[in-house]
Amino acid sequence: MNMRAVKAIYFFEMHRAWRTRLQSIVSPVISTSLYFIVFGAAVGSRMKGIHGISYAAFIVPGLVMLSLLTQSITNAAFGIYFPKFVGTIYEVMSAPVTVMEILMGYVGAASSKAIILGVIILLTAKLFVDYHIMHPAWMVAFLLLTAVTFSMLGFIIGIWADSFEKLNMVPLLIVTPLTFLGGSFYSIDMLPPFWRHVTLLDPVAYLVSGFRWAFYGMSDIDVTVSLGMTLVFMLLCLGTIQWMFHTGYRLRR
Repeated sequence: MNMRAVKAIYFFEMHRAWRTRLQSIVSPVISTSLYFIVFGAAVGSRMKGIHGISYAAFIVPGLVMLSLLTQSITNAAFGIYFPKFVGTIYEVMSAPVTVMEILMGYVGAASSKAIILGVIILLTAKLFVDYHIMHPAWMVAFLLLTAVTFSMLGFIIGIWADSFEKLNMVPLLIVTPLTFLGGSFYSIDMLPPFWRHVTLLDPVAYLVSGFRWAFYGMSDIDVTVSLGMTLVFMLLCLGTIQWMFHTGYRLRR
């Protein structure tokens, strides 16, 4: 494996994030902090606990997932779209590197940035909410798996998009609604039967449920099912990327 190529792509993307740290790190942290203030302190103080957990603590995993998903997709999508936009992607594709090496560089950097942001948000949440992590190893596992999986999805979106409008369309119109529907701010058991079944079609629901189980030992969906569905979604993304590079979909002029 050509690790020099992987490192070159990885560190280039990481340096790009540092140059735009105000947008990449500071802005999401401030936005999520406002969620903690509004929903956790203002709204949560007037609500009963859910499954014996205070509302402010209950939404911590969901808010971390909301930021993690959004940043994973955005970082990976912009990371591969800009080389397409300026034409440097053809230099990468003509270099002696495999699809997996290209993927490791771009997805690895996008995942790293999202994980760093997720950890910062977790630490920031301690300023507003008293929460605990019952299963730290599972929490880290879901954090890594989510970042990698949705960075792959962002990579697919970046290849598919042929304009900045399309690049922003999927995260804004599809991913964010799915995140809210997936139980970030509530237990899906609170939904009417019809919407509860609809939510089970949402892949984000499995991530949020599994991540929340790692914190409090309770979940709306069995943790093994959540883990299995996440792995299936990751493999689907990986297969789609392999097909895109094999066929040259939106990569060849």
